[in-house]
Amino acid sequence: ADGPLRGAVSVITGGGRFVKGYVGSPQLGNMPLPEAIGTKGAVQVVKNHPSWPNPYNGITAVEYGDMDRDIGQYLAESEQKSCALAAATTFNEILCTSAGGYLVEQLPGVEDETIAQIEKNLAALVELNEKDQKELQNNNKMPANLLLQGKTPVDIAQIILKDLDMKPLGQLSSPPVLKCQCTNERLLRALRLLPKEEVDDLLEKEEKIEAQCTFCKKVYRMDADEVREHFADKAGQDPSIE
Repeated sequence: ADGPLRGAVSVITGGGRFVKGYVGSPQLGNMPLPEAIGTKGAVQVVKNHPSWPNPYNGITAVEYGDMDRDIGQYLAESEQKSCALAAATTFNEILCTSAGGYLVEQLPGVEDETIAQIEKNLAALVELNEKDQKELQNNNKMPANLLLQGKTPVDIAQIILKDLDMKPLGQLSSPPVLKCQCTNERLLRALRLLPKEEVDDLLEKEEKIEAQCTFCKKVYRMDADEVREHFADKAGQDPSIE
């Protein structure tokens, strides 16, 4: 995107249990999110599964600079899904005090009465979210105030699906955790994807390899002999296959 945030990347694995991500410029203070993101750019989503022959790759334009509206537009245009979507965060200085959202997808064959009930429940959810907003950082971000009031994700789902016989199909036993998969081996595999002449030239000039993980900022250092030994051990193997 064209805003000063300079883009954002997030990776979710383990069925939603593990997350990692980064932004291009993390130190923007209390700048409003739409201003930080900008209004020109792209929303790109890549999904993969062991049983799929190829990853799914979808992309749409950024138009609003609001994560929920731009992702909602992505779902409508790229995946042809009709959804109700909201997401928000609240901060006290640099401390994140709440973060969350919901996604309600309209499936094929749904009855008009069910759609009407969902719309009624969403209207009630908005009213609850705005309750006591002056005491809760004076904002009406949906559903941030609900979270600040102590509502859980299950509570929010019960409000949205009120009178629709909600049956929870599964919940994460614990919140998602930050987990980075960077290792020495992954760095060495990335080096093997480069032309060997470039790696040899780098080792000749620097006598070492130093790299920092974009996600967790961990720094890896290896001397020239270690890199050359690895290349010799892996000679003939495809570096694109873990």
